[in-house]
Amino acid sequence: MNYNEALSYIHSVFWKGSVPGLGRTRELLGKIGNPERTLKFVHIAGTNGKGSTAAMLSSILERGGLTVGLYTSPFINRFNERMQVNHVCIGDEELAELTEFIRPHADSMTDSPTEFELITALAMEYFRRKQCDIVVLEVGMGGELDSTNIIDTPEVAVITAMGYDHTKELGSTMTEIASAKAGIIKEGGDVVIYGENREAEAVFERVCAQRHARLHRPDYSKLIPGAFDLTGQSFSYGSYADLRIPLVGAYQLRNAAVAITAAEVLRDKGWPITDETIRTGLKNTTWPARFEILQQNPVFIVDGGHNPHGVKATAESLQRIFPDRKFVFLTGVMADKDVEHILGLLVPMARRFYTVTPNNPRAMPAEELARRIAALGVEALPCASIPEGVRAAIDFAGPDGVVCAVGSLYMSGDVRSCF
Repeated sequence: MNYNEALSYIHSVFWKGSVPGLGRTRELLGKIGNPERTLKFVHIAGTNGKGSTAAMLSSILERGGLTVGLYTSPFINRFNERMQVNHVCIGDEELAELTEFIRPHADSMTDSPTEFELITALAMEYFRRKQCDIVVLEVGMGGELDSTNIIDTPEVAVITAMGYDHTKELGSTMTEIASAKAGIIKEGGDVVIYGENREAEAVFERVCAQRHARLHRPDYSKLIPGAFDLTGQSFSYGSYADLRIPLVGAYQLRNAAVAITAAEVLRDKGWPITDETIRTGLKNTTWPARFEILQQNPVFIVDGGHNPHGVKATAESLQRIFPDRKFVFLTGVMADKDVEHILGLLVPMARRFYTVTPNNPRAMPAEELARRIAALGVEALPCASIPEGVRAAIDFAGPDGVVCAVGSLYMSGDVRSCF
């Protein structure tokens, strides 16, 4: 099996999409020798900020001299990004070999695994073979029934910012959504939460008490923003003075406070983390398509905000860096998202929209999205492709303008490829 054959098998229509439950993952992992039982984990759930927080924590742990696995989704440019060791993506030949190894086990199952379950099992075997000291493991969706939740009590569980997303699968109320994400809280574990959502916090407090888990919160009163520009921002947090992250979004400072809090929990458990590894880890964090500046003149930003909570954070970052400006938006969305709420956040800030259809079967067609925007009183032009949309947005913005591509992570890779 070569790389393309491996990807074809992983993405095959044979796989069933999202089907909640842990039984298939447990069965598949059992067939390949339960590689997850040889590994230690940081488990990360939440609505927004999971990937950024995972990237910061993995960078901090790596600076401690550890072999660190990182499992995230979705990918931006290449599938291989989903499983990394010390920020090096799995190689094409390694992925093909692993898929060939796991395929007969998956094919032998009466209840076939879903695509995400298969990828999770591949990642666990990959991290075992790479002898990772610790794996930063991002939940795919929810928590309790997500296939990553087959692990035992992690070194620390992290629940990032909460908002409304995947409501069809997780529930329509914040209590229901928080209950699903609280599923990663294990007996006797340590849990770090982002906070700032009292309804969700009440759920996490209750589940921690039931499972004798220790709850940790960042103290945002100790978070002091410093200078910021298009290359990153500085801040202080408690005893840590003049820290820096190369991530521009205003929301990243609180993600950094969450990552620091989790790192301190790990340090208390004996992991090799010092003030200096925290400092250098944050400074060297890389995470694409999260308020990422792709060019200047005009400024072109790509941000993976794809639900109201995430897009609100994007809008706040734009207003912080470019006060009293109007923006050219390149936008594509999934049809099953809260499109009306997302557009309500962006329309007041817009000079013009260019709409595109992200490469995903759930995507809303560019023409329909343009009609919805135009009905709100702002000019919106549909584009036949993402490269066409990028060119049109840049031309209209002019050298002194600002373009922001936002609405779906599924279009971010194609946007980045244009640069």
